[in-house]
Amino acid sequence: MGALPTYRWRLAPDGYATRRQLRALGLRPGGQDVAAELQRPRRRRGPLVAYLYRIDHAKPVRPMTPGRTAALAKAMRARRTCPVCRRDAGYCIPRSLGMCVPCSDIESAA
Repeated sequence: MGALPTYRWRLAPDGYATRRQLRALGLRPGGQDVAAELQRPRRRRGPLVAYLYRIDHAKPVRPMTPGRTAALAKAMRARRTCPVCRRDAGYCIPRSLGMCVPCSDIESAA
């Protein structure tokens, strides 16, 4: 395998995209290898590197199935449930607190 083509920041030719750019287009790499890399120089550290994939070899994103939707909803519900008061906080519980904000305030006041 030869070396990857390397392009400077914002100078990649048309037809290449990063994973995020592919996702914005409704595509995924689909098992293809990295086609090129993009490098952004930095002053005191090594360059930032982004991997590029060919758009013409990309495949459409797989649709969400009912099972995946249910699993995602269950995971998000677990992140919103306070382990102390067992209520749905309506937001993701901060990992730094480990409980909802009202429970944290009560515990810090005591």
